[in-house]
Parts: sequence; structure tokens; C-alpha cells
Amino acid sequence: MSKFLYIGRLFREIFQFAMQNKAWWIIPTVLILLLLGVLIFSGQAVAPFIYTLF
Repeated sequence: MSKFLYIGRLFREIFQFAMQNKAWWIIPTVLILLLLGVLIFSGQAVAPFIYTLF
């Protein structure tokens, strides 16, 4: 549970930094990196089940 709090604080600080410094390019960059991380993590979790189908 505490890891989720740290991740939430991190995203909140990144968003506040982008708002304060008017660096809006940071938000799409972080979202793309987060999406890639989720895809890699979910791909590793699903891979053993895909192999059993073939």
C-alpha cells in the first residue's frame, strides 16, 4: 500500500512541476513511459499463458 502512496506523490509532484514551470511537454512524456512500463509488465505476466496456446 505504501508503494502506491509514493507513486501517487511522485506523479503529483511531476504535475505540479509542469504547472509551475509551464513545461507541459513533461506530462505526455511521463504518460508514454508509464504506458510502456505497463505494457512490458503485463507482457511478461501473460507470456507463459500465450505459449501454452501454441
